[in-house]
Amino acid sequence: MKRLTAPIAAAFAALTALGALVAPAQAEKKKEFNIAWSIYVGWMPWPYAAEAGIVKKWADKYSIAIEFTQINDYVESINQYTAGKFDGVTMTNMDALTIPAAGGVDTTLLIIGDFSNGNDGVVLKDASTLADIKGRTVNLVELSVSHYLLARGLETVALGEKDIKTVNTSDADILAAFQSDDSNAVVTWNPMLMEAKAIPGAVEVFNSSQIPGEIQDTLGINTQTLRDNPELGKALVGAWYEVLALMKDASETGKAARSAMAAASGTDLAGYDAQLATTRMFYTPHEALGFASSPELPRIVDLVSTFCFEHALLGENVRSKDAIGIMLPNGEIYGDRENVKLRYDTSFMQMAADGDI
Repeated sequence: MKRLTAPIAAAFAALTALGALVAPAQAEKKKEFNIAWSIYVGWMPWPYAAEAGIVKKWADKYSIAIEFTQINDYVESINQYTAGKFDGVTMTNMDALTIPAAGGVDTTLLIIGDFSNGNDGVVLKDASTLADIKGRTVNLVELSVSHYLLARGLETVALGEKDIKTVNTSDADILAAFQSDDSNAVVTWNPMLMEAKAIPGAVEVFNSSQIPGEIQDTLGINTQTLRDNPELGKALVGAWYEVLALMKDASETGKAARSAMAAASGTDLAGYDAQLATTRMFYTPHEALGFASSPELPRIVDLVSTFCFEHALLGENVRSKDAIGIMLPNGEIYGDRENVKLRYDTSFMQMAADGDI
């Protein structure tokens, strides 16, 4: 199962090429909606919900229609959403900031589905600690969440990016690169991470469980579209938590649902469950709300914004990490209050928790 994260710099190039096409999704009362998704362990409930008729059931309740469209390239799915071709998209918190928000598209994170809790990691050959990475050449997808993970890890051992050399390596090539004698350091995600750790002499020296909550997997919706069509938010949240309750079911029914998700993502039940084990899923709205209200979230927002600014991912001529305003769940604004382009809105998850959808 792939997490198809490409360099964010490439995304900006694509957005530049789109030019005037980059615009919010049509803002008006609508009856039909289209959500883009790509393969990743924490997003597989969506295609299952669509195939099983759960999305339709909830859409029918609110007299709307919702289509889910698979896009094989993760970054391209976000580019197309940013260009207004979709009403929403599955994406990480960091990519929500650096692509649609930085591109001027006001986006609401409707659902915080999970965070990586070991799905992303740093693996070295012939080493015992992360400090052994000093002076090495590291294969990774540059300017992705892998790059962010590496930067955060280096801080824990008093090192910086100046102490290593990175080589941009696509997700399709990264395992083969690490298997060669020329490579002795890699940063990647599952399932490539599991295979990298299995190479003789390889040791995982840092992973995302050591920065809990910082790599979030979300569903983002165009803010104006959501405001004009709150039925969309209610239907999506209702469908999501119905499927997650099914996933967590220990009976054969739950196993069958996860097996279907596994098959759709190119693995088997054991492989999918192994990846779920390193994913902190928020199976109930109460769990997601607990995370969203944590005092850790503002700190995480600052860490991610700082990394993105330092790596020139917030747009051209941006001179501060505060250039893009981010609305926190309590309504407070991080960054520029006059340029809010990313919003953590927990109101729909609260409705689900209260049984009001």
